[in-house]
Amino acid sequence: MGTYSELKNDIIAATENDGTEFTDAISGFIERTELRLTEDLDDAGLDELLSVSVSSGNAGSVSLNDRVRIVRHVNYVVSTGTTTTNLLQRTLEYAYDYWPVSASTGTPRYYSRVDNSNIKIVPTPVSTITTQIQVASKPLALASATGTSVTTSNYFTEYCYNALFYGSMMEATMFNKDWEVVPVWQNQYQQAIAALRNQARRTRQDDMQSAANPIGGPDTVQLGST
Repeated sequence: MGTYSELKNDIIAATENDGTEFTDAISGFIERTELRLTEDLDDAGLDELLSVSVSSGNAGSVSLNDRVRIVRHVNYVVSTGTTTTNLLQRTLEYAYDYWPVSASTGTPRYYSRVDNSNIKIVPTPVSTITTQIQVASKPLALASATGTSVTTSNYFTEYCYNALFYGSMMEATMFNKDWEVVPVWQNQYQQAIAALRNQARRTRQDDMQSAANPIGGPDTVQLGST
């Protein structure tokens, strides 16, 4: 729906402030709002599926990029087949207790968060496996169109523009010390967030579809039954 430059122009127009000090600070308004949106939203649009190869020589350690905030699930496919195995999440203490000798190998069963940028898989795989890690991540940050390798649009500008604009206006009015107007933009932001959360909820509902029989054959679940 929009780009960095369009958002910047909208902020300048709404505040009627095109002073150098103000315009130079706009990138900070936008960056803080992007961080706020990442924390406030639980949206499928923030999900990514990472594919990481794990060899038996690295003690089951897997590095994540610095945009990852939440690990939703981890699975893997062995290099000699196509069967996908889901790993169960456990604490790091459990992982070390379950598999204390990282040099030993086995069939991976669990994963644990080590910190914000690493997870550990135990047992250490016998041979190289390809892990698929679904994560919730902060989109690449918006930046000015000047320079190289910059992001002028992202998920927030394409699908959450109202919330991004209102959040940036909160930051802008605080910068201008226009305290009486700050609650106006806070209210607009909260309404936009509520709408996005409702949209996320709607993507997770099944619209009263019958659950499929997990063992095949006719569905056994009857709508309206208890």
